Amino acid sequence: MRHNKKINHLGRQAGHRKALMSNMASSLIIHKRIETTVAKAKALRKYVEPLITKSKQDTTHSRRVVFSYLKDKYAVTELFREVAPKIADRPGGYTRILHTGFRLGDGAEMCIIELVDFNEAYNTGVVPETKTRTRRSRGAKKAEGTAAEGGETPVAEAKEAKAAPAKKPAVRNAAPKTSGAKTAAVKTGATKKG
Repeated sequence: MRHNKKINHLGRQAGHRKALMSNMASSLIIHKRIETTVAKAKALRKYVEPLITKSKQDTTHSRRVVFSYLKDKYAVTELFREVAPKIADRPGGYTRILHTGFRLGDGAEMCIIELVDFNEAYNTGVVPETKTRTRRSRGAKKAEGTAAEGGETPVAEAKEAKAAPAKKPAVRNAAPKTSGAKTAAVKTGATKKG
């Protein structure tokens, strides 16, 4: 029975497991998303989220603590310079696990683990908040060229454009085209009766 055994040992000795978590956390911080198995992703989430929380305070002590876990100065720099400012107001839940299917070789369940704030596809769907307009007591806001200056408001111009459709230009000398014999008869006034 596995009562009270919350750590997934991932089939590795302690040293191997620590190195695995350190390398995966560094890769996640540098690349913002990695593909791995679901078991490793869940273990990585527990490992990396406290480090991201620690990065919110940019002090020498917190940098040294994070470096003791990651053992990669480039990942530490990336974490404190790029990641920490973006997640400063987020109270936790910095990672997302997206299941992608099963691996062909051994049928292991695969997934993508990523940093939430760095996925552009998810963030573009977010509709920015729009300011609601309050009602004005004296009518609508007037644009440049108001009636006082001699111009008209855009609303009045739009109504005029709708009301008066564009006129077709007049065609000069619009006589029906006929054959030469009929034209001569029409000019002389002679008509042929049959």
